[in-house]
Amino acid sequence: MAEIGVHARGVPGVPEAHAQIPVWNSENWFFEDFEVGDRIRSIRRTISEGESMLFNSLVMDHHPYVSDQEFAAQEGVFGKRLVAGAMVFSYGLGLAATNCLNSFSYGYDRLRFIKPVFIGDTIYTIRENLAKERKDDRMGKVRVSYSVYKGKGELVLYCEHLMTALYRTAKEAQDA
Repeated sequence: MAEIGVHARGVPGVPEAHAQIPVWNSENWFFEDFEVGDRIRSIRRTISEGESMLFNSLVMDHHPYVSDQEFAAQEGVFGKRLVAGAMVFSYGLGLAATNCLNSFSYGYDRLRFIKPVFIGDTIYTIRENLAKERKDDRMGKVRVSYSVYKGKGELVLYCEHLMTALYRTAKEAQDA
């Protein structure tokens, strides 16, 4: 992939000396820079009870499987509380997310919750560039997979993210 750490120049409200320092966790990739088959692995992340309950409260998910310890332990299928699937999805994507200044989310396909995730589980994500195609004269579409794992490699979630990415130049747009 292309340049990592975008240099911003002439940023309003930022002193020139600071604007020349690369922005952390920000990329300047264009459509041409996404190579099919490229993969990255995220750092790992343990999900705590407090953040799980906070997420449930923020999104109003109070299903007994995610918010009622007694129900989950005594009547639930798994014998303990689950982490909400929406939280696993959000964390899984967030772990491998980049702040690419030239790409935009277009949607998600093939979202599957394959195995349960429980409070205290540790997850990580592998992201892979799957395909690219021309969209229009300004940008192309990139399909990326996110495979979220827990523990020592148990797949718990899979989805595909569709993104649009700007072409670097008009000539490259014609060749795409």
